[in-house]
Amino acid sequence: MSQLAVANRVTRIQESASGAAAERVRQLRAAGEDILSLTVGEPDFDTPDHIKQAAVAALDRGDTKYTSVNGTPELQRAILGRVERHTGVRYATNELTVGVGGKQVIFMALMATLDAGDEVIVPAPYWVSYPDMVLANDGTPVIVEATEDNGFKLTPEQLRSAITDKTRWLVLNTPSNPTGAVYSRSELAALADVLADFPQVWVLTDEIYDEIYFGDGKVVSLVEAAPALRDRTFLVNGVSKAYAMTGWRIGYGVGPAVLVGAINKLLSQISSCPAAVSQAAAAAALDGDQSFIPETVAVYRRRRDLCVEGFGSIEGLSCSAPDGAFYLYINCSGVIGKVTPTGVRLDDDQAVTLYLLEEAKVAAVQGSAYGLSPYFRISFATDDETLHTAIEAVRAAVAKLR
Repeated sequence: MSQLAVANRVTRIQESASGAAAERVRQLRAAGEDILSLTVGEPDFDTPDHIKQAAVAALDRGDTKYTSVNGTPELQRAILGRVERHTGVRYATNELTVGVGGKQVIFMALMATLDAGDEVIVPAPYWVSYPDMVLANDGTPVIVEATEDNGFKLTPEQLRSAITDKTRWLVLNTPSNPTGAVYSRSELAALADVLADFPQVWVLTDEIYDEIYFGDGKVVSLVEAAPALRDRTFLVNGVSKAYAMTGWRIGYGVGPAVLVGAINKLLSQISSCPAAVSQAAAAAALDGDQSFIPETVAVYRRRRDLCVEGFGSIEGLSCSAPDGAFYLYINCSGVIGKVTPTGVRLDDDQAVTLYLLEEAKVAAVQGSAYGLSPYFRISFATDDETLHTAIEAVRAAVAKLR
């Protein structure tokens, strides 16, 4: 029997590092280990009742059939209304695509536009999937380090230096996973000034965390800060993070009709449409009572402060307070080179996270997975008791290093 030949697009990418870390936690727990997991970017809150009730009502109505590839009329109206309220920019239904989560929408945008050799600028630290999505679609990720000194944000000078005649996309994620960095209106405008000189470069702006913001006012979208870029900006969002709907799998993107049409053509062959019941729930989330968001953001803010104070007080670790999302990107340079009680030297941030898993029973994700070391990412989208316990366990483990 001949062996199946796996395509190059599979062999040149890696499994999601955050997904792999979460799976390792599941395996250890199944083996009887008591692990404190700070790996998964998933709200620990339940989906609000009125959203679940909308799904039940959809089932009772028999709304269980195929829909249009870009969603039901109700969901389309809800998404376009939300985008206009948040950004001030109006989009038409032919400028909207709806996918099985924001992750699929991003993947499809790259699939629809990249040919071999095309370059995509990805600032690091980055969400773990961006570079591999580019590679899977025959593109070349161009990684540009956005350092802690610059607030983990891409500068205009870095952007200009990274653009070549092969550049097709710039990926922006604001608020950021893994750092929580948020670009201001002026910072976005400065990047737009650079892009004005390079009309072949489009921008994919991932704004999935835009409701989880700890500053004044709201997160500014690129299309709001730089309206001249509207015709080459693809804005991606979804309901997973803001409404605790990760498992419902509804994401969306808005942008120029030529791009959206190409994405929807591909989706018609790949997934037909998202689940109709999930669409009804998402419409209720976007159009219904929004009190869940400020209530949960207040909790995330408290947890953020708890973690910044707690982890920041551990000798050898440091961190700055993120402006959005629910992650802390912890600098562990102060423990690199130290030796564990068993004689193992911690040579990099992956070794640090392995040590914390073994000694403290705390699971985190190494900074190398996000393209910038030496750091590790923790998610504070979990209860206070778990966070307190994890902080003290890490403190005790670090104190054992020599």
